[in-house]
Amino acid sequence: MFKTAIATFIPILASSFLLFVPLPKPTYHSLYLSNSLSDNASISHFLYALTRRPHVAGSEANSDAATFVLSTLTSSNIHSHIAHYLVALTLPSSRSLSLTPPPPDPPVNFELRQEIYDGDPYADVADQVVPTFHAYAKSGSVTGPVVYVNYGRVEDYVTLKEMGVNVSGAVVLARCGKIFRGDIVQNADMEGAVGALVYTDRKDYGGERWFPEDKWMPPSGVQVGSVFSGVGDPTTPGWPSTEDCERLNDEEVENGGQVPLIPSLPISAQDGERILRSIGGQVAKVDWQGSKDGPIYRVGPGPGTVNLSYIGKQYIGTIQNVIGVIEGAEEPDRFVILGNHRDAWTFGAADPNSGTATLLEVAQRLGKLQEKGWKPRRTIILCSWDAEEYGLIGSTEWVEDNREMLASRAVAYLNVDTGVCGPGFYASATPQLDGLLKKATQQVQDPDNSSQTIYQSWFGSSNSAEIERLGGGESDFAAFVQHIGIPSAMLSYGSGYPVFHSMYDDFVWMQKFGDPGFHRHVAVASVWGLIALWLADETFLPFNYLSYAEELQKYVKDLEHEISGKDINLTPLFKSIEELENSATKINNQIKVYGPSKHNIYGSKSFPGIEDAIIEAKSLNSRVMEICTA
Repeated sequence: MFKTAIATFIPILASSFLLFVPLPKPTYHSLYLSNSLSDNASISHFLYALTRRPHVAGSEANSDAATFVLSTLTSSNIHSHIAHYLVALTLPSSRSLSLTPPPPDPPVNFELRQEIYDGDPYADVADQVVPTFHAYAKSGSVTGPVVYVNYGRVEDYVTLKEMGVNVSGAVVLARCGKIFRGDIVQNADMEGAVGALVYTDRKDYGGERWFPEDKWMPPSGVQVGSVFSGVGDPTTPGWPSTEDCERLNDEEVENGGQVPLIPSLPISAQDGERILRSIGGQVAKVDWQGSKDGPIYRVGPGPGTVNLSYIGKQYIGTIQNVIGVIEGAEEPDRFVILGNHRDAWTFGAADPNSGTATLLEVAQRLGKLQEKGWKPRRTIILCSWDAEEYGLIGSTEWVEDNREMLASRAVAYLNVDTGVCGPGFYASATPQLDGLLKKATQQVQDPDNSSQTIYQSWFGSSNSAEIERLGGGESDFAAFVQHIGIPSAMLSYGSGYPVFHSMYDDFVWMQKFGDPGFHRHVAVASVWGLIALWLADETFLPFNYLSYAEELQKYVKDLEHEISGKDINLTPLFKSIEELENSATKINNQIKVYGPSKHNIYGSKSFPGIEDAIIEAKSLNSRVMEICTA
């Protein structure tokens, strides 16, 4: 009888004891991906809550969004706070645009307004949408003949010069999409134009049907955005924008060369086409033409002339970065940082709040792991940035405010901006993170094809897909990569979408076209969080610098081709890369085989993970038996 009772009691006691023993880290990582923790319904709820009102940086609505993010992180047992900065923001005070076409057509005064669509559930807050404008645009009023400049690239102006077309004194009309809108305006200024209009061409953003019937930009849709080409607060370059900080004046900012010196406005496809119909001169090249049912594009100048007037208001506004911290148990002074910006030009369902909702999903899953006993080895920091749309301001000010600490302690920065805007997985990274991206996508199911992983659909049978490199300043990784040299990555589902930065980027668009079941959001959360867990929990940081060496070899080969025939010796550069490759190979081999046992940090064991697992299993068995036989 006694033996039977003991035999029954031992497994019960063992099960109870195991509830209080932390699981191996890989078990938590697998649990993170399980259906029991992921929740597309909660992501949908997060996105709906975040996008009920337009919430441009500095607004009350964006402050409310910060409060929502803060409370959600806190409810997931993540210690959180708000970091405030006082930064230079701009809004339009007045703007107007009129066209004087050739006779007999009458003058046109454009409304510069995005139209509410039939059944728009956000019609009652449409008046809160910021008027269409370019942030940090030059104030002024200009009049001139119109010249069509295609996408406003340097090569487009070369083509115009070859055609004998001079843009000096003209107002240029450019379609957006190929280069940064700020560069469009800067290029126009460099060529002598007095103003710039940037429109969303139907060939790039439109379709036979448009939102809400289809995904395409409505004819009145306008792509709002900043024309500041720097990062951070333009008045505090290199230092944080705190209450009593020193600031550059307007003249000093303009002399810095990162804000345009001619006025500009973004306009809709329908307004752009109306202006195009007023332009004469030579017919533009075939690849400069628009949609099949549109007008024939000519380059001008004129005879149509426009008057463009824009007056901006600059003010010092308060922005709010929400920072959540899960402290590391063994290396609390080493940081794995995840970030997404929260502010939007309008409703921001895709850009950026698909990423914000995904960040909150990651936080929710990590909170559930903590409830089950998981603690990260290194500290994980979750960041909801503000004022990204103006010029990556929130993230840059935070990096400038914590530069020394982050430069010495940050392990990696993982960014998601527009988390989801359509099908297809995309990733960019510094090379040492390539392996983690591939490994993570091999463990997450493709949300659009349950028979394969994201990796299989991403790379396919031809292995033609690429991990892009983080170069420019298109999102919040910029300060981490370019200012303090932190390994970084950015990921998304979908790349580019028609209603970008317009008032039609709302929850309805996402629900109908971006991600109807919110399963792509779940997939991004899985990949994002899994990489963070590996970086936070692995004893040895899982970087692969062989990828870095291989990437450098590609660049040097390109450089060698460019300088062919010149008396330049690249042998020292090739030798340095070879040394890096040899060192990376040696480190990778040592990490795979040797490492400190958790039970003897001064010693070295072959396959230490296996050794630790054996020791822990023996120890657990001994403790259970001691309790049962006591």
